[in-house]
Amino acid sequence: MFKAFSSLLLITIVWGSTFPLHKAVLTDIQTLPYLFIRFSIATILSFVIWRKHSVKYGAILGVVLGFAHLLQTYGINFTDASKSGFITSLYIPFTPLISFLIEKEKPNLVQWLCFPLSLLGSYMLFGGLSGFNFGDFLTFIGAVLFALHIVLITKFSRKNEESSLLAFQFLIASIIYLPLSFNANWNLGYPIWITALYTSIFATILVTFLQLKYQKIVGSNSTVLIFIGEPVFASLFSFVFLGESFSTLQILGAIIMITVIILTSFSYVINRYIKNKVLKTNIP
Repeated sequence: MFKAFSSLLLITIVWGSTFPLHKAVLTDIQTLPYLFIRFSIATILSFVIWRKHSVKYGAILGVVLGFAHLLQTYGINFTDASKSGFITSLYIPFTPLISFLIEKEKPNLVQWLCFPLSLLGSYMLFGGLSGFNFGDFLTFIGAVLFALHIVLITKFSRKNEESSLLAFQFLIASIIYLPLSFNANWNLGYPIWITALYTSIFATILVTFLQLKYQKIVGSNSTVLIFIGEPVFASLFSFVFLGESFSTLQILGAIIMITVIILTSFSYVINRYIKNKVLKTNIP
C-alpha cells in the first residue's frame, strides 16, 4: 500500500514540475500544437515499447482525457489563471460522486473529512471565484471530465493490462488536438520541443502508467485526494524556478492540502483504528 501511495504522490510532483515549464516557454496560440506534439510523441513511444493494446478502452480514456485538456486550455483564455486553477480543482468532489455512480465506491470517514478540507485549501491557494463567465463554464466541464478520467482509469485497469491502455488513449487525444490547431502558431522553438519531450515521457507515459497500476489498489477516492498535491508542488516549483511569491493565505491553503494528503495516506490505518474502537465500545 505504501508503494501505491508514494507512486501516486510522485505523479503529483511530476505534474507540478510542468507548470513553470509551460509558463516559461508556451504562449496561448502555441498550446494546441504543443499538446498535439506531446501526445503524438507519447503515442509513438507507447506503440514502440509495448505490443498489446486495448483499442476500445484506450479510445474511451483518450476521448475523455483529450476533451478535458482541451476545455481547460480554451477556458483559461477567457478567465484568470487563479480561477481556472480553483475550478479545475472541483474534480475533487466530483470524483467520489462519479465513483459511486460507476463503481459503487463509498468514501470512508477520513475521506468525508478530507474532501471539504481539500476544497478549502484549494480556495485559499487559488483565491476562489469572483463572477462566472464562459471560460469558467468550459473549465468546469473539463473538471468533470478529469474526475471521470480518474474513475475510468481505476475501472478499466482492473480488467486490462496497464500498458495496453496507453497507446490508443494518447493517439485519440492527439487526433482531437490536430484539426483544432491548424490556425495556431506552429513556430515552435527549441525549448518547446524539449518541454514536449519531457512531458510526453514523464508527465504523460510514466504518470499514466503509474495511475493505471496503482489507482486500482487505493481506489478513486483516495487517489483524487493525493492528487491535490499537484497545485502545491506547482506552486513550490514556480517559487523556486520563477521566483513567484505567495501570500500568507496561499501558504495556509497549501498547508491544509498537504495535511489532507497525509491524512489520506494513513486513512486506512485511521479508519481501522476507529472501527476497532467502535467494536470494543459495543462489546458488552
